Amino acid sequence: MNLFRLDASILPSTSVSSEIADRAEAEWTADNPGGTVTRRHLGTDPLPSDAWTLATTAGFAAEPDRTPAQRGALDLAAALGAELEGADAVILAVPLYNFGVSQHFKAWSDLVIAGVGATTPLLKGTPTLLVTTLGGGYGPGTPREGWDHSTPYLERVVGDIWQAELTLVKCELTLAATTPAMEGLREMAAQQRAEALDAARDAGRALARA
Repeated sequence: MNLFRLDASILPSTSVSSEIADRAEAEWTADNPGGTVTRRHLGTDPLPSDAWTLATTAGFAAEPDRTPAQRGALDLAAALGAELEGADAVILAVPLYNFGVSQHFKAWSDLVIAGVGATTPLLKGTPTLLVTTLGGGYGPGTPREGWDHSTPYLERVVGDIWQAELTLVKCELTLAATTPAMEGLREMAAQQRAEALDAARDAGRALARA
């Protein structure tokens, strides 16, 4: 059994998304002691910023006319797709940054799509946990309601295009503990964090059983 795990936090030592993903991974590993975990951390080891452009433009050039950089980008895109295709279960830990999806994740997903095709159901039938964290509150009635432009994108790509058997664990208010202006929200934030960790534990067990 092979678990593929991807992280996108730029602050891994204090990352709530990584903490939640750790809980799920621990449950999966406990039930699969002989399994392997393939990791990719986009926050600490980002992909080349020009790789998607090179891989895409390579598709418009005959193979003999492709540059070494284009061939390298195509190889990278194919390798990223193969990592997902070879997974029996998937954990994706992706924080929201600046009201949208992490640029690191966007570069990765674009390259995967370049490698496998725009409509390929790469994760069809694959149990997948998507962990996403948000520093503020974006729910109904909050000042930032409707400003979360990350979660819908993530669900569209992972659930609709790649057709994963998707479970979402979403945790908001992650900046409350360190932001004076959010002091009044700290109790609520702690509750959301605890609930997310419990949900990740259950999701990890479900990944292991699938």
